[in-house]
Amino acid sequence: MFQNIQAYIPYYKRNLRLAFPVMLTQLGGALVGLIDSVMVGHYSTADLAAVSFGNGIFFTFMVFGLGAVMAVTPLVGQSFVKKEKHRVVCLLQNGWWFTLVMTLITCALLLVCVPLIPRMGQDEEVAMIAQPYLLYRIGGLLPFMFFCLHKQFLEGLGSTLPAMFITLGANGVNVLLNWLFIYGKCGLEPMGAKGAGLASMLASVMYFVGIIAVMLSKREWREYLLMFSRKNNSRAVIRELFRIGAPIGVQTTMETVLFTLSFIMVGWISKEALAAHQVANHIADLTFMLATGIGAATTIRVSHQFGLRDWNAMKMASNASIHLVLLMNMTGAALMISLRSYIPYLFTEDTEVIEIASSLLIFAGLFQFSDGLQCVGAGMLRGVTDVKAPMWFTVIAYVLIALPLGYILMFYTDLGVKGMWVSFIVALAIVAVAFHVRFRLILRNYRMSSQPS
Repeated sequence: MFQNIQAYIPYYKRNLRLAFPVMLTQLGGALVGLIDSVMVGHYSTADLAAVSFGNGIFFTFMVFGLGAVMAVTPLVGQSFVKKEKHRVVCLLQNGWWFTLVMTLITCALLLVCVPLIPRMGQDEEVAMIAQPYLLYRIGGLLPFMFFCLHKQFLEGLGSTLPAMFITLGANGVNVLLNWLFIYGKCGLEPMGAKGAGLASMLASVMYFVGIIAVMLSKREWREYLLMFSRKNNSRAVIRELFRIGAPIGVQTTMETVLFTLSFIMVGWISKEALAAHQVANHIADLTFMLATGIGAATTIRVSHQFGLRDWNAMKMASNASIHLVLLMNMTGAALMISLRSYIPYLFTEDTEVIEIASSLLIFAGLFQFSDGLQCVGAGMLRGVTDVKAPMWFTVIAYVLIALPLGYILMFYTDLGVKGMWVSFIVALAIVAVAFHVRFRLILRNYRMSSQPS
């Protein structure tokens, strides 16, 4: 794979041209939660644990919808390179209905969870703070989901810059609002975690306003919106979006379920262990979001080459993404492990939390390799709209293997919370191998079927 690196240079450049804005976009999204945790962590440990727990519940349900709208990117990408403009319009228009339904269902499920938080075995103070924080996050879900729909649409067209600029702007506002609401500046009453939730909700509105303004600012993109009409409404297109999107949604949800249930189980140990677990997760999320950017670029590149039936270019583009993600995550792992004694101080001054988080960062660094490879592998398979098998891979690895293994290692060995991180490493490695083997088999079959008999 690493032979003839010179031949890969054009593919590195093309992939990075698409991936870099997505990396910053994904990183910006992760920074919303990171900034909340850093600023709330200096308010109180209980508020930090509440943000951790509330976000765990929120993302468990939200990621299904986020994963589902990812179906828009490969479908738009394949149609765009074949110059099927009417189909591209139909995908966007019916994507609106699809996104609205998915969001309403998600909001309903989250609202059911809010009164159940005190019964989930958490510290009483943490549960009391987490409820209003979660309600604010639910309030910002609809505009954020519509931002994600248009982001995925533009990525299908091969444009990844707009979402990056919008994310950076919205995050700047989020930091300012956090400062005002969490600490009670400019005459406001200090709100702690509730203030972080309110700031995130208002930032979500900015995401939506920004992406619509971008769509209207460019003639080519504005035409897609102006071509909306009643005759474009299609149950068949909505079913297609659901057929491709639902398995992606389940796949992304399984990973989130793994991490969310890990928060619940770690919370059974102590609030200090939970806060440390959150610190390590936030740092790991930074490299995960960068890897997700490369994965998204892989989906775009693979979907375009798939639409053109250029199998060699599809192989080269996917291999280039593997090289890039391994290099990037190797760097991330080295930084996490070497700086593990210093990073926790960014979040808290609690010495017990700092000690636990420092040890967890070693494990967070070790799982960078399999985590990056599974991100790219998922991107490859989405590019060819192969989604059902990856869904089952994640169900088996994350739910049937990782969760029982993590529970046993945490409570029946001396590893404690570190046992959960061992299970993360095992599960991600299984999924990464399965994704890459399947993509190679699919690529080989397409090549063989295109050869003259």
